[in-house]
Amino acid sequence: MTNDLNKFSTLRFFMLDMDGTIYLGDELLPGAMEFLNQVKKQGKKYIFLTNNSSRNKKTYVEKLNRLGIKATTEDVFTSGDATIIYLKRQKKNPSVYLLGTPDLEESFEKEGIKLVKGRGGKPDFVVLGFDQTLTYEKIWVACDYLREGVPFVATHPDFNCPLPGDKFMPDTGAMIEMFKAATGVAPLVIGKPTKGMVDSVIDKYGVKREEIAMVGDRLYTDIAIGANAGISSILVLSGETSEKEYNEQNKFKASFVFGGVGDMVPIL
Repeated sequence: MTNDLNKFSTLRFFMLDMDGTIYLGDELLPGAMEFLNQVKKQGKKYIFLTNNSSRNKKTYVEKLNRLGIKATTEDVFTSGDATIIYLKRQKKNPSVYLLGTPDLEESFEKEGIKLVKGRGGKPDFVVLGFDQTLTYEKIWVACDYLREGVPFVATHPDFNCPLPGDKFMPDTGAMIEMFKAATGVAPLVIGKPTKGMVDSVIDKYGVKREEIAMVGDRLYTDIAIGANAGISSILVLSGETSEKEYNEQNKFKASFVFGGVGDMVPIL
């Protein structure tokens, strides 16, 4: 694929996937630090973007700092953050029955969202995050609220969360299917690859849509969000997707393709 350098030069805001794009496991990928430094040198901006709504942003900041990347919580944006922005856009002081980890609960409460605990409340929304503390009681209560017509929102659609050693754990997308089977209700999904994730980024950072690029290694999230949200997408071949796999499929086409983020340094 021939990359259009004129179009690339208009990009000023890079949403960066992390694992497989900036680092692999506990090691920075070649050229990652040079890329980040060059973006800043050119007066452009980047944020680190993740669909994982189970962790506090501080967890990602600590890892990035350990790898030598100077980052603060303002540089990290999660599907949980995007969901909070969406909810507050719908109602000034929303109340939520939340299926989420203590980290996600803390994030919601810090933003002034009232959390409904258990039965008998009147939540404005049922929100499903990557809840690694999920219990049968939580599932049952959420189903009751959904059957009563409470709007259903999910932070992201990933079916599995990758773990070291090519292992996986069930993620929010798998939980969504359970609730759909039990209630017949499908949620509004906020995270990658939906337009809602980008809309929330635009709200928070005040960036223009035409200046945004999503940079990542996964076709069905990082590249798909480009078409879904009307932004540029940049595939890097340093993680999940190989050049052969990309060329042999036609469903997900990136605006630009590079071997890794370091390949972008000379043209930023």
